[in-house]
Amino acid sequence: MRPNILLYCTDQQRFDTIGALGNPHVKTPTLDRLVQTGTAFTHAYCQSPICTPSRASLMSGLYPSRVHNTRNGNATFPEWPPLISKLMADSGYDCGMIGKFHLQSSGKRTEPRLDDGFRVWQFSHAPRDEWPVGEHDYADWVRDRGGDLNALRESPGRVPPEFHQTTWATERAIEFIDDAGKARTDDQPWFLNLNIYDPHPPFIPPRVYEEKFDPASLPGPHFEPGDLETQAKLKEADFQDDIRSPEEHDAFRAQARYYAMIALIDDQLARLLAHLEASGQAENTVVIFTSDHGETLGDHGLMFKGCRFYEGLVRVPLIFHAPGRVLENQQNAALVELLDLSATLLDLAEVPIPEYHQGKSLIPLLTVPEVDSISHRAFVRSEYFDALAPEFTGGHGAFATMHRTRTHKLSLYHSLGGVGELYDLESDPWEHRDLWDDPDHRDLRADLIHESFDAHVMLTTDVGSERIAPM
Repeated sequence: MRPNILLYCTDQQRFDTIGALGNPHVKTPTLDRLVQTGTAFTHAYCQSPICTPSRASLMSGLYPSRVHNTRNGNATFPEWPPLISKLMADSGYDCGMIGKFHLQSSGKRTEPRLDDGFRVWQFSHAPRDEWPVGEHDYADWVRDRGGDLNALRESPGRVPPEFHQTTWATERAIEFIDDAGKARTDDQPWFLNLNIYDPHPPFIPPRVYEEKFDPASLPGPHFEPGDLETQAKLKEADFQDDIRSPEEHDAFRAQARYYAMIALIDDQLARLLAHLEASGQAENTVVIFTSDHGETLGDHGLMFKGCRFYEGLVRVPLIFHAPGRVLENQQNAALVELLDLSATLLDLAEVPIPEYHQGKSLIPLLTVPEVDSISHRAFVRSEYFDALAPEFTGGHGAFATMHRTRTHKLSLYHSLGGVGELYDLESDPWEHRDLWDDPDHRDLRADLIHESFDAHVMLTTDVGSERIAPM
């Protein structure tokens, strides 16, 4: 019997925001239970540090440069390849999308409509009321309940939990789960792509959640004064905010608000999982929790996202929960990519993984205790190809790539001309000591540049094989 699949994807959530995975300052009892009863991949990386290319990669099974969808907010989406939701729908799954999608524009379907396979489509983007009535399902829901979303955002208590996008998405998800016997047949498996907008900026959690966190008690960002020198050489690489010290960023308060948004997510996830259990469908449902990319949150003098590849920005949570189907209480340190999640979704659905897909299914790591997780991937890759619109960057148009092995991380800023970063992640896990210009690491730098170039050529062209993507 093919399982139901709940893909719960937050927006801009760092990997280090779950209590059971080592953060004593967050409040995530629901996620902690998923970790303890499932498998958590502790070194999962997105394929771009920006929403649209990352999500396009996950939903297509290709690196952003291969699917030709690298700009955040593209006006269109390529006709090829088919999205994994389309492949699953064609195989018999009932597919639903709730929340932020963002493969193009603000996340709406393309015109003419993208053949995405979703029967149910409930759209939301930023928690603002700036779309016409009927074009933003979340804002319409707030309005129908007597709320004014823009006024609530500016109020002392901000948007309260009962009007919050996370709550709206949970209610829509419950409706989808309860659809058996109606539009969906009783024995038809379902796939729900549930996209929460938080903890994306602006950091405006409900006041009642922010009050749960004292900024003075939090550790603050990973920052050393030398980081400002490193950022100075990268200042022409696109970013959404200026380079500043933690004090200038008010980073401790930002961290408190960020954690508050995650606490609300955790509470609403608990509500959703309880309903799934009460519906009798939990036993045959695989629950997956992840995020499209991370957030710098003051690390290295940066806030928000852009053309950088620090751990807080490109490393994301990835948890699988399915008692009896996946290993329990496992924290797997394999290097994995969100492309691997793409392949795994198809594998779980018993849909043949197309030859052109670039992910590697995680099913062996999820089901066989003795599998060598270290051999899953020798490296992971992330790309930034002119991803932010000019109004965010001043028109720089940066291009960069990351090549991360088990021990080192190489970041190449191709548009800056001979500029890069090199970190020894074993001795410097938070990337404060850039070895790019260190004479003792010149040979290593050259070797990693060679490896990265070979990887790019092999992964984005694959000349002479049926796997080459049509241009």
